[in-house]
Amino acid sequence: MNSNGDSGHGRTGGRLRNAVRVGAQALFLTVVSLAGSVLLFVLSVVSLVLVPLGIGIVTTPWVLAAVRGFADRRRLWAAQWGGVRIPSSYRPVPEGANPWKRCLHLLGDPAVRRDLLWLPVDMTAGFFIALLSAALLVYPLEGLALAAGLWRAFTDGTSIGWWYGFVPIEGQLSALGAGALGTVLLIGGVYASPVLLRAHFLLVRSVLSSGQGELAERVRVLTATRRDAVDTSAAELRRIERDLHDGAQARLVAMGMDLGTIEALVEKDPAKARELIAQARRSSAEALTELRDLVRGIHPPVLAERGLADAVRALALRMPLPVEFDVTLTGRLGAPLESAAYFAVSEVLTNAVKHSGAGRVWIDLHHTAEPGGVLRIAVIDDGCGGAVVGAGTGLSGVARRLGTFDGVLAVDSPVGGPTMVTMEIPCELF
Repeated sequence: MNSNGDSGHGRTGGRLRNAVRVGAQALFLTVVSLAGSVLLFVLSVVSLVLVPLGIGIVTTPWVLAAVRGFADRRRLWAAQWGGVRIPSSYRPVPEGANPWKRCLHLLGDPAVRRDLLWLPVDMTAGFFIALLSAALLVYPLEGLALAAGLWRAFTDGTSIGWWYGFVPIEGQLSALGAGALGTVLLIGGVYASPVLLRAHFLLVRSVLSSGQGELAERVRVLTATRRDAVDTSAAELRRIERDLHDGAQARLVAMGMDLGTIEALVEKDPAKARELIAQARRSSAEALTELRDLVRGIHPPVLAERGLADAVRALALRMPLPVEFDVTLTGRLGAPLESAAYFAVSEVLTNAVKHSGAGRVWIDLHHTAEPGGVLRIAVIDDGCGGAVVGAGTGLSGVARRLGTFDGVLAVDSPVGGPTMVTMEIPCELF
């Protein structure tokens, strides 16, 4: 009997906590949908108008990058708050493109055009859906406050001093009626607000997702990620060949020549032979070190032996600036995925060290038990900000690396900082 009662109270408490969370998220989306979308929409229109004058050629890529970051952030919130996954299907900008070609490429990208179409939808329908979701949880509080005695601030009990919905407030009795109405609205809001919040994200997906159909979009994304994977593998093989040729191979050849000379001098000039033996020993040690570094660059031993969590901790400890990390994984990932996640974190940390001027970095890595599971990685630094995907900082490579596994990358980096790079990869632990 008590167990059932405790279970009922637990479910009620869980619903109330969920309602508070949904209300806060809906209020936040109300502000973001209105202020953020309006600002970016105005900037986009002004920038596009200035394209014929030449000014927009420079400003448009930056504005569209901000719009993309805004849309990517909404994709993350949709997955985290509403369980709605919105695919990201931007076309990569050609390397070395001049401002004019870069601007035309972005404007010709269907995903970018969908972003621009989404902004007015978000500031209107998206705003009102989020507002309604929040109002169903906030507005009932007024009715409860009136029933608790707030009605005295609006009337002396002799006339109607306030209306709550369709209830005229003229005394304690009518205030109790407002409280009853508020209770009904609150109960309805507890159940309806999560549905409305999800409807907000479904609206976002309906605009941001490709109109070509999921199958066609999936084929296009798979084709692009396969091409990127092949290009990445080819570049990696070229790097390994170059490192072997210029490093370990050269040292081993020199060591072989030294050994031939030693063989000729071992009886004629033992002192010189001993000197060459010492030199050969040093060359062999340096070649071994270079081979170890090369292997570590291909697949770090700590990653293979102890998994992603310990590999990221070891990577953080080698950074030249303080790194705080919260890494929680209860299992292992597939080897290819672990490698992709590790090198993605490594690239983001390298960017933070080289470009941000940061004094501290924070890493949060965890796996959530959503349907299918999702690995989430957030790397935050307190640097100068201004990081943009495709701006030559290596983030485009990270996005392509994650895209091979249907992962997404979002960058929130206002000028002046801080910078937060968030990565999500659908996967399961084993």
